[in-house]
Amino acid sequence: MLETKDLTIRFGGHVAVNGVSCAFAPGTLTAIVGPNGAGKTTYFNLISGQLKASAGTVSLNGHLLSGLSPSARTHAGLGRAFQLTNLFPSLTVLENVRLAVQATREGAHRRGLNLWSIWSDHKTLTERADQILADVALKSREHATVASLPHGDQRKLEVALLMALEPKVFMFDEPTAGMNAAEAPVILDLIRKLKRDKTKTILLVEHKMDVVRELADRIIVLHNGTLVADGEPAEVIASPVVQEAYLGIAKEAA
Repeated sequence: MLETKDLTIRFGGHVAVNGVSCAFAPGTLTAIVGPNGAGKTTYFNLISGQLKASAGTVSLNGHLLSGLSPSARTHAGLGRAFQLTNLFPSLTVLENVRLAVQATREGAHRRGLNLWSIWSDHKTLTERADQILADVALKSREHATVASLPHGDQRKLEVALLMALEPKVFMFDEPTAGMNAAEAPVILDLIRKLKRDKTKTILLVEHKMDVVRELADRIIVLHNGTLVADGEPAEVIASPVVQEAYLGIAKEAA
C-alpha cells in the first residue's frame, strides 16, 4: 500500500500541493487528473523524491520513504519513468535496458565469479531485456543509440526501463504525450497488461479523459494543489467540481 499523509510543498508563499492524504492499494489503477497547474506532476515528484516535502509523509507497505533519495525510493519499489537525460545516450537501446535489468538482479555480474558464470548471467539479462523491448515494440531499434531515437520511441524506452525495474508501484506521467496516433496504443496496451497483475499499484497522470475512462479504477482530482474529489470514474467525472475544473481541458481536447 502506497500512502501519502498531509503531503505539502510550498514555494515561497505559494502552496503547490496542500495537505494531500491518499492511499493507493495494489491491484488498482488510479488516475490523477486536474487542470494545468493543479499540482499533479508536483505530487508525483514528492512521492518519488525529486522534490522535498515541506510537510507530510510518503510510505510504502508501512515503511516510511520520506527523507529517502529518489534512488533509494526506487530500490524500495517505487517506479517512476526515467527521464532520458539520466540515461546513456551514446549506448544502444538494448544496452540501456539491459543495465536497468541488471540493476535489479543478483548474479555473477555483481560477484566477479568465473568468466563462464558471468557470460551465462549476461545472457539471461540480455534475454530479459530483449523480451521487454519486444513488449514495447522497440525490438527493431535495439541496436540504435538512444540519442538517435525519435520522440515516440524515446517514450517507449522510458516505459521499457520502468518495466525493467520491476517495481511495486508504477508511476506514469502522461505516458503518451507527444506520440502520434499509431504509437500511443502500444503504451496503453502495456498499461492494460500491467493492470492484470493484482500485486502492482499503478498511478497515472493523464489529460486525455477517454484514456482515463477506459483504464482507471479510481480517479482523484487535484485543483490548486488540493484534493477535491476521489472515487469511481463515473461518479467523479460527473461531479460538478470536475465539470468546472475540466471545462478548459475539454475545449483543448475537442
